[in-house]
Amino acid sequence: MQADLKLNLTEEELLAICSGEKKLDEVDPISSVYAGHQFGYFVPQLGDGRSCLIGELNGYELSLKGAGTTPFSRGADGRAVLRSSIREYLCSIAMEGLNIPTTKCLAIVASDTDVYREHIESGSIVTRVSESHIRFGHFEYFASKGQNENVKKLADFVINHYYPKLKGKNCYLDLFKTVVQTTAVMIARWQAQGFSHGVMNTDNMSILGLTIDYGPFSFMETYNPGFICNHSDSQGRYSFERQPSVALWNLERLADAMRSLVGEDYLKDALAVYQSSLVKEYSLLMRQKFGLLK
Repeated sequence: MQADLKLNLTEEELLAICSGEKKLDEVDPISSVYAGHQFGYFVPQLGDGRSCLIGELNGYELSLKGAGTTPFSRGADGRAVLRSSIREYLCSIAMEGLNIPTTKCLAIVASDTDVYREHIESGSIVTRVSESHIRFGHFEYFASKGQNENVKKLADFVINHYYPKLKGKNCYLDLFKTVVQTTAVMIARWQAQGFSHGVMNTDNMSILGLTIDYGPFSFMETYNPGFICNHSDSQGRYSFERQPSVALWNLERLADAMRSLVGEDYLKDALAVYQSSLVKEYSLLMRQKFGLLK
């Protein structure tokens, strides 16, 4: 990952940046606000409660997770525990190896700060790397406030920054179609590998179709369609077998947020492609498992 970023830093300089002791290119860190549907219920303001963007290098955004409180911590401590940070680091590497779109981890810095969860744990800071940290929830935030101009600005940014080939008369519809497609592919690859995310809120859905926000995730040891990896998911909303339908529901919420840019009928037509795209990718992956390559 360090090679991809083309970091020309000493170990001491890299440690200082990844621990938050030094700014990257003297850029001030920022945390962003977003909304989201959490377990099906809309929350009008969430945000980066324990992470901040510290800069961009060679097409990748760098973010520190667990560096302390932000304006959106909502009373929490803004910290990450070492145990969870190591899990995220290892899983992001595994996901990349399995060809599942994902954010990545550059480094983990251990901390002497005690973090209070169910019991006292060691703290840490994760340097997370991604092409983008923009979520469905960013669009929902502006749309819920009637700030259609900001919805347009955000869509324009995504198109200009990540999908310049979509520029044109139907760019916003094409953007939504692309998000539907990339999300379908991501979910198909989750299902083919037995990966359960656990917290598929709309604020945990990447606009680029990346796996983000590793929390109570798990890989199934034995196939169980009703598998639930999140002990707080008492209703099984985010069980393994429901992930495809939840992703579609989340895309519908994104469609709601983009109605000021694209007509409702066009959005519905774009959503109709989701299932066939997912099944096509999933079927290909499962055939490969059995050596049926044609």
